[in-house]
Amino acid sequence: MSETDRPRADRPRAVVAGASGFIGRALVTHLHKAGYDVLTIGRSGPVTWADPAAVARAVDGAEVLVNLAGKSVNCRYTDANRDEILRSRVETTTALHDAVAAASAPPRLWLNASTGTIYRHAMDRPQTEVDGELGTGFSVDVGREWERAFFAGDLPATRRVALRMAIVLGDGPATALLLRLARLGAGGPQIDGWWFPHRRYRGIGTTPSGGTGFAWHRTRGRQRFSWIHLDDVLGAIDLLIDRDDIAGPVNLTSPRPSDNRTLMRELRRAVGMPIGIPAWRFMLEPAMWVLRTEPELVLKSRWTLPGVLERAGYRFRHPHLRAAIADVARTGTTTRGGAVT
Repeated sequence: MSETDRPRADRPRAVVAGASGFIGRALVTHLHKAGYDVLTIGRSGPVTWADPAAVARAVDGAEVLVNLAGKSVNCRYTDANRDEILRSRVETTTALHDAVAAASAPPRLWLNASTGTIYRHAMDRPQTEVDGELGTGFSVDVGREWERAFFAGDLPATRRVALRMAIVLGDGPATALLLRLARLGAGGPQIDGWWFPHRRYRGIGTTPSGGTGFAWHRTRGRQRFSWIHLDDVLGAIDLLIDRDDIAGPVNLTSPRPSDNRTLMRELRRAVGMPIGIPAWRFMLEPAMWVLRTEPELVLKSRWTLPGVLERAGYRFRHPHLRAAIADVARTGTTTRGGAVT
């Protein structure tokens, strides 16, 4: 156990599950700087999912619990990957639920990752926590099952918040891929269109939705792009820790969503590339097969707004897409100082 993982009686404890990703690593550092003793739960390390007793000990007495665990959706939706995407989210959330329910001193706050993709393909109006409409198909069902496991049962001593995150701009693989495409001149808009029907996006879970799940939309590259800078993920978590009156789903997304054409133009601007070749679906499908990922990740129209955060008075550090992309392209990382505000 490293010195930073060693418990200290004079510091409140925060537990972060699934801390190996770029959001988790940034959050662990951020919480340490904010004065927390941070324990992590993962597939390896001092506390692992294979040891339920150790998970229970870590959770009992913690002030804050944050769960970010789950297999990346940046993969092909084969049957094996589909099952693992769902299992890795639901089973880890259920394991933490059991630990919180059994704790003699349960955490006062549990933040659990969710996804803004739980909402429908939206081109007509934005989706908020109050009036958002859930969609259908695989990605939506994953979010629905994830939240069902999270909000199950009664945990009277623990406030629960589901973090419906938009695409996070920061030093992660998705942002790096987009910037690399722009530098290579392949940073044009991604345009939906007809393709051979398939069943990779069909529903999953206890009540699968959406039939085959496959649909295409004539978006002309104007599918909405909801996003949030990693600094604002950390800042929103700070606010949620402090605000005892907030519970339930919370959209973690910039108040100024964009669209795909604008996103790709700003990426080209940030890297100084004047051209960007457009990519229609008939080009994306074979290219994504080679890259072992899915066209849905860039073709679905994700249009969410941070209704809860704005009503709570949260002030975004990076509300504008151009400045957020420029910051990430310039620094390769986030700029937040780490203190709770």
